[in-house]
Amino acid sequence: MPDVFSQEERSRIMGRIKSRDTKPELALRRALWAIGVRGWRCHRRDLPGRPDVAFGPAKLAVFVDGAFWHGHPSKYKAGQSGEFWDRKIAENAARDRRANAELAALGWTVIRLWDFEVLKDPLEAASRVKEDLRS
Repeated sequence: MPDVFSQEERSRIMGRIKSRDTKPELALRRALWAIGVRGWRCHRRDLPGRPDVAFGPAKLAVFVDGAFWHGHPSKYKAGQSGEFWDRKIAENAARDRRANAELAALGWTVIRLWDFEVLKDPLEAASRVKEDLRS
């Protein structure tokens, strides 16, 4: 299926999509702060996958994944959005698996949250992180 936008227009649209400090990420960080969780760093470049929130001493990496971009079954169906998106989302999922494996090899625990879950109940998502910090 050909794109309905010109290449320049599509580039402008895609350029406006944020890859960090998104609404779900900010909601999670606000909720973590509200329940008293401190000590994280955002988007650490020295860690595989650049976790959205990383707790160094606890070795806990948290990612807030966009449902479409990372292939959640209820938000993305292979074959419906065209070859480009099928390939792109498959590459994103493969990159996520590599980051998970690399972090695990370094002794890190990985939590992946879906953006819609965080937006629906940020305190629940933050509580899940807090619980994993305790273990």
